Amino acid sequence: MSDRVRCTCRRCTIRSLTGPAMIITVGILFLLQQMHSGFSFGQTWPVILVVLGVIHLASALAPDDGHISAAPQTAPPPPAVPPQNPNPGAFPRQGQ
Repeated sequence: MSDRVRCTCRRCTIRSLTGPAMIITVGILFLLQQMHSGFSFGQTWPVILVVLGVIHLASALAPDDGHISAAPQTAPPPPAVPPQNPNPGAFPRQGQ
């Protein structure tokens, strides 16, 4: 089991339907081809793009009230401090 918290806002719920909708669409297109109804799978690929576009449009228009972010908000690490030269006027290995 995953410890990840799952977001249940409408936007994420609609977006999670993308995979099942694509599988159902491809299955229906193959079924229509097998039934010899004049559909060829090679000619109906725009249907997949339309279904994908409708799902993404619906998720973009859906409200995201109650959205749970995937990454926890943490402060960035402090910048690394370079080591200081004990003799600031001289360069290392100068004159060797």
